[in-house]
Amino acid sequence: MSLANESCVNNILVPKAALTLSEFLAFEKEYDVVTILYDMTNYCDALREMSSRRDEIPGRKGYPGYMYSDLATIYERAGLIKGKKGSLTQIPVLTMPDDDITHPIPDLTGYITEGQIVLDRGLFKKGIYPPINVLPSLSRLMNQGITKLQRRWANQIYSAYARSKRVGMLAAIIGESELSDTDRKFLEFGRAFEKKFLTQSETENRTLEETMEIGWKLLSILPKTELTRLTEEDITEHIK
Repeated sequence: MSLANESCVNNILVPKAALTLSEFLAFEKEYDVVTILYDMTNYCDALREMSSRRDEIPGRKGYPGYMYSDLATIYERAGLIKGKKGSLTQIPVLTMPDDDITHPIPDLTGYITEGQIVLDRGLFKKGIYPPINVLPSLSRLMNQGITKLQRRWANQIYSAYARSKRVGMLAAIIGESELSDTDRKFLEFGRAFEKKFLTQSETENRTLEETMEIGWKLLSILPKTELTRLTEEDITEHIK
């Protein structure tokens, strides 16, 4: 742990020391280890401060040009080693400055890691828990572990929610009463998606099958002509 009143050197050492211990437990003691690094924004700010003190040439927003490779040396210390029974899973957490996902810290992190879960302040204010914004969230490994049906289902859910957000922006300008019937259906879908699909209790253990069933029910809100990511067989079998 490195507190705010400690030197930037400590901020830089903490994640590396934590991962060294994690690797010992995983690959020497054969445990399955999960390491949570919080908050990597503090680490990057300490890196910028150290770089400034060394009079190094700054990159974007004053962060050093080597921050990408420096972060990679941390994030890539995860996974499996051939011949070893243990595993190391890493969950780095960061705060996006000004909620800007294009900021160098989340931007570079997104390039290196195998996926990202983005928490949204607006959803939190609506009382949605967990406040996960599915649109910028992603998993680069998902397609390797799902069926073709699940992929079509996920693509349709994603596409419909994205359109519902666009319709919501339009409704804020011209008023909901001026929307077409189809757009109002998408607006209804988006609200139901956040309330019934995203929202879970802290103790809920929802299965994949239960999640898909909720998704199929939500998709039934939309006109079948708008379900362009699904096959006719999908619609006939699952949309009531």
